[in-house]
Amino acid sequence: MFSKWFEKKDTASSAADNLPATQSISRADTADFEQRPAKKSRPRRKKQVAKSQWSLAQFQVPKKEGQSRFHDLELPLSIMHAIADLGFEYCSPIQQAVLPYTLDGYDAIGKAQTGTGKTAAFLLTALNDLLNNPIEDERFMAEPRVVVIAPTRELVMQIAKDAQDLSKYTDLNVEMLIGGVDYAGQLKRIQSRIVDIVVATPGRLIDFLTRNDLKLDQVEILVIDEADRMLDMGFIPQVRRIVRACPAKQNRQTLLFSATFTDDVLRLTEQWTIDPVKIEMGPDRVAADTVKQKVYMIAAEDKFTVLKNILSSDEVSSAIVFANRRDQTRWLYERLSKTPVTCGMLSGEVAQQKRTSTLKRFKEGKIKVLVATDVAGRGIHVNGISHVINYNLPEDPEDYVHRIGRTGRAGETGTSISLACEDDAFMLLDIEAALGQKLDCEQPPSSHTE
Repeated sequence: MFSKWFEKKDTASSAADNLPATQSISRADTADFEQRPAKKSRPRRKKQVAKSQWSLAQFQVPKKEGQSRFHDLELPLSIMHAIADLGFEYCSPIQQAVLPYTLDGYDAIGKAQTGTGKTAAFLLTALNDLLNNPIEDERFMAEPRVVVIAPTRELVMQIAKDAQDLSKYTDLNVEMLIGGVDYAGQLKRIQSRIVDIVVATPGRLIDFLTRNDLKLDQVEILVIDEADRMLDMGFIPQVRRIVRACPAKQNRQTLLFSATFTDDVLRLTEQWTIDPVKIEMGPDRVAADTVKQKVYMIAAEDKFTVLKNILSSDEVSSAIVFANRRDQTRWLYERLSKTPVTCGMLSGEVAQQKRTSTLKRFKEGKIKVLVATDVAGRGIHVNGISHVINYNLPEDPEDYVHRIGRTGRAGETGTSISLACEDDAFMLLDIEAALGQKLDCEQPPSSHTE
């Protein structure tokens, strides 16, 4: 699951001060960066992280030109131990571009697609800050030091799991707050121990704030993930309230990530950050080379037949079928359930407990096909997905990029098949513009149309 974060030994990337042409980093005064004091003034007493029997000598990673090792970031030993357990050695491009700044306390905004390593970038920043600056005074329950907000439940669950994996050799506590599950149970966990990191959806976090069950006045790092999706889903009023509940931007570090830098997103960054480092991943990284993209031109009435035959082929070992609306997802799931193909459904109308169990069964290989909407599909990071099928072409080209990124992960190859008909073929032009490449349209093989 962590393949989206890190680059293996053979990954080509460049150092933060020698970025490739497909990235850009901007700061009004980068030239005197080394001479400037840390921007955030939060007086604390430094303390060494507890010693461990494990040592860096057990995690040897050779230096390579143009690549940044996690060793080079001077991370606490407990974090390095967790990274070593995961078997990762070199930073991904966005990590090595942004981490030298965020680890030093600077605000940052990053433009990056899913799977580029942005999750690890902000989690490593947060964990490093918490471990190097422990609170030695009295602390109270339900007063987190780090808050991460993300637009969907699945994405929150993924981030929380990743945070727990990276912090497993520390005494830091991570809690997840999402809607659709028992509020009392979440409240009990929040009140049972000191919480350092809270990962939440905006709506459920607002619930806790409204009932005074959580305070954000001690937040030191605020992370807003997928800001553009927050805008699309209408969460910004809630996010504004969350930001207002946190300390002023002068007294916190703010990290904001978005797949696109729209005017609305840029306005938000101006309001919520101070002199941020800006990182952009270039368009040539939009679609992974490991994904083979196909577009089948067919009549609308033939779509389900073609889909059913694709899924029954031996080439498909595990697949996600994306539809644009809940009713389309439900219709597909009901029809596919009548075939020999084992399937599950993820959409906003499915109860959270059912969504969690369905995703678990899909990861375990007990379900071959997952039918999902884009909202429910956010946060699905499962290696080994052989196919992604767009039953409908998405209206937003960014959703297309997100969808096909579910396959071809961790160095494996994958296939994306889009079923285009007279109702949605016109969307191909915008998708091609976003990809920076032309998609070849073809007729489906005869075996898929019979």
